[in-house]
Amino acid sequence: MYMPHLIAQPIITNDTVVFGLLALCLGLIFYTSNKKTGFWSKFYSIVPAVLMCYLLPAILTSTGIVSDEISNLYFMASRYLLPAALVLMTLSIDIKAISNLGSKAIIMFLTGSAGIIIGGPIAILIVSIFSPDTVGGNDFDAIWRGLSTIAGSWIGGGANQAAMLEIFQYNPEKYGGMVLIDIVVANVWMAIVLLGVGKTKRIDTWLKADTSAIETLKIKVTEFTEKITRVPTLNDYMIMLALAFTAVGIAHFFGDYMSTYLTSSFDVVSDQKSFLSFLGSSFFWMVVIATGLGIALSFTKAKNYEGAGASKIGGMFIYILVATIGMKMDLGKVLENPGLIAVGFIWISIHAGLMILVAKLIKAPYFFLAVGSQANVGGAASAPVVAAEFHPSLTSVGVLLAVLGYVVGTGGALLCAYLMEVASSL
Repeated sequence: MYMPHLIAQPIITNDTVVFGLLALCLGLIFYTSNKKTGFWSKFYSIVPAVLMCYLLPAILTSTGIVSDEISNLYFMASRYLLPAALVLMTLSIDIKAISNLGSKAIIMFLTGSAGIIIGGPIAILIVSIFSPDTVGGNDFDAIWRGLSTIAGSWIGGGANQAAMLEIFQYNPEKYGGMVLIDIVVANVWMAIVLLGVGKTKRIDTWLKADTSAIETLKIKVTEFTEKITRVPTLNDYMIMLALAFTAVGIAHFFGDYMSTYLTSSFDVVSDQKSFLSFLGSSFFWMVVIATGLGIALSFTKAKNYEGAGASKIGGMFIYILVATIGMKMDLGKVLENPGLIAVGFIWISIHAGLMILVAKLIKAPYFFLAVGSQANVGGAASAPVVAAEFHPSLTSVGVLLAVLGYVVGTGGALLCAYLMEVASSL
């Protein structure tokens, strides 16, 4: 991650205090969003609660109270809590029921990837008409090199983004601007996606979508949950703690091993310019192994811990991660480079337009559009959150599609980068 030479000192630098502030923000949001009448009821009917979980930490950063640049909370949440959440949220997964959703989920995911791949070069061509300097540059200052890191992030995730930075060697002094575009545009798009969740029925009617498979999955998972629901005991919580964080330890141990072994043994993995370079990422293996362990546990009696609230604990971990992601967005810097921000919004608009067009053509439900998009643009951190906004039983669909995003991220981003290089030279 890019670190500027001079970091403005925030008011609060102690991560323990910062974590307390984030916990307070999350608590206030969930408390107020549970109000059934009055101002808060009307407010959250317009603004999704999960969006506020991003926005309040962003306000703390923007006002100089906290700073993501000197905080380790995102690292803690993404490396410790995210894999634990993936285990707990896939613990009761019904693979057969998810397979019954059909091919439309995969089609919409791949459409999202295609939208990012073609969207980058088209955005460059459009902006070059009005402001050629914005998308120009030479050598390692070339804007397309920086935009390649956004492509990696939007198709896969952080590991793919880092791979693009390594491959194309964009000027590290300017990389922070690309991170800003990535976060701002991705969060604005996520806000739009979440606003659509409240209008799902109307959107599905317009799309002429068949939602029967989704409804069947909801009913099946809900019935299973109701059947095994019980008042959790301390014993339940301790066993869930053991399952989750033992899996986290295993995921890190073998993730580091796989990363080191593959990188040292295979040139095709160690070469950052290779389509298979993502296999050298320990973060990728951590996510895959944690998800795999959760799925494996779903074939055992451990799946009954869903009745004691396994996915709810996983959801709590995810929301802590969401808050730390929100800390990365400094709202005051949004208009520092309006030209590049414009590139980002044109790019994401092409992605969105293609998703809507294909969803209309194949009559895919809005759920597949929203989660397929977020599995690309947001990855494992936000796809499960968006899926859960539709229904808690659908969380695992977001998890599985997000893992697929990591797999295709580096290859898709490389293709996008080469197309952007061509577009920049026209």
